[in-house]
Amino acid sequence: MTRSTFAAFADRLSFAPEPGDMHPARLKTEVLSGLTVALALVPEAVAFAFVAGVHPLVGLYAAFIVGLITALIGGRPGMISGATGALAVVMVSLVAQHGVEYLFAAVVLMGLIQITVGFLRWGKFIRLVPHPVMLGFVNGLAIVIFLAQLSQFQVPGSAEASGHGVSGGEWLSGMPLVLMLALVGFTMVVIWGLPKLTNAIPAPLAGIGLTAAIVIGLGLDVPRVGDMASIEGGLPPFHIPMVPLTWETLQIILPYSVILAAVGLIESLLTLNLVGEITGRKGGASQECVAQGVANTVTGFFGGMGGCAMIGQSMINVKSGGRSRVSGTVAALFLLSFILFASPLIEQIPLAALVGVMFMVVIGTFAWNSLRILAKVPLTDAFVTVLVTVVTVATDLATAVVVGVIVSALAYAWTNAKRIHAVTRESHTEKGAKVYEIQGPLFFGSTDGFAEIFDVENDPDTVIVDFAGSRVADQSALQAIEALAAKYEEAGKRIMLRHLSRDCHRLLTKAGHLMVDSDDDPDYEIAADYSVRTGIIGGH
Repeated sequence: MTRSTFAAFADRLSFAPEPGDMHPARLKTEVLSGLTVALALVPEAVAFAFVAGVHPLVGLYAAFIVGLITALIGGRPGMISGATGALAVVMVSLVAQHGVEYLFAAVVLMGLIQITVGFLRWGKFIRLVPHPVMLGFVNGLAIVIFLAQLSQFQVPGSAEASGHGVSGGEWLSGMPLVLMLALVGFTMVVIWGLPKLTNAIPAPLAGIGLTAAIVIGLGLDVPRVGDMASIEGGLPPFHIPMVPLTWETLQIILPYSVILAAVGLIESLLTLNLVGEITGRKGGASQECVAQGVANTVTGFFGGMGGCAMIGQSMINVKSGGRSRVSGTVAALFLLSFILFASPLIEQIPLAALVGVMFMVVIGTFAWNSLRILAKVPLTDAFVTVLVTVVTVATDLATAVVVGVIVSALAYAWTNAKRIHAVTRESHTEKGAKVYEIQGPLFFGSTDGFAEIFDVENDPDTVIVDFAGSRVADQSALQAIEALAAKYEEAGKRIMLRHLSRDCHRLLTKAGHLMVDSDDDPDYEIAADYSVRTGIIGGH
């Protein structure tokens, strides 16, 4: 990358606040939204640390550092990042086999890979994700968030958290279950009803506060944040991963780093698009890749497990009014203050309040209209939406998105492969010649259909193939034209190619064919004859 390219990219990074005056009312909304997010981050970070098999502070430090850096320099103000389950399920085997120090090294390398992707501007390829895949991603993620909350309906300490829900353990029953459900329901009612009365306080924060006040005031015996683990700690210390700097170490961590980088970027960029649809902002994909990379590189040197964008917390933030970098920055700083100073107070918050908040996130995240339109959209699109939803729940988000994109691409290729056909007529310029007017794209998927169009045996001695209504797309198409020409040659007949576009001209030139330009056809220049004697295709 040249210096000028680096400078141009650096100029695109937005470190300044969003345009507009940050008046007191706006600032209050941003701060309160950040506080709400910070409260919801605590149990999530602890749970995902358990999933990865590391100390809870490793997850909390990651949530703080990743959240702070991406809030300051990320591609979409209002997004929230931190430790996530999608990454934790990848990390668990590395930690189990090699220890937490190798995890820190893998997170550093993960960050460097993400920075590279950002500077190469590969983040723009997220636009290739079709809308049905986005719907499946959103619906699947909503289900995953819902399932993840079910572990809170188990007796504390009876089960370990998992990436998508719960595993084993004893379920609450009787009065404890009734009380838990009542508190969850109360929190949800507050979140639903408060905006109808006032917007002075973010509804999720009010729901958490009122539910916590009831539980603490009445001394109710319900699961609380402190039952998961203590969140008390100090500032994250600088720590160089204690691993040998050898080729063997690189072989161990590189596969994990590549997977973590890919999963983190896919989830982050999809979240960026989703938040962009809500806030009305576009762009920032490459900047977000760089921000995620910087955040994870720093996290790896400060004892954090790494992270990426969190769609649940991002939805809490934007729906609580957070629209600028202030809310994300405040959320990270509040989280650090919880660790340093307020752990005894935060540990008293009932888990039911946080579950209620996340259930409202599920309701708001799930694309309910997708259920209504499934019967109205093309069958392929409906299948892709359902498939991505199922794969998201069964495996992980990145796998689901890749599967959805592949299936969508194959479906698109198949549909276009069936479009190719030809209209035949007699030539107005070549007496006795037959003209095939090709319609539809010629590419790897349609080459067989293209070959079936022609009747070599019964065609006249001169055949003209007109590509004005077609497009030659790839090497398979060129090979199909070569094969067709060879058939006419064997039959002792002449073939002429016409109206190949300029990009087709370049493809044929790269393939080593002799090109003959025509001055009277600058846009769709007429191809020269295919010579029976020399075996050369001419055209433009």
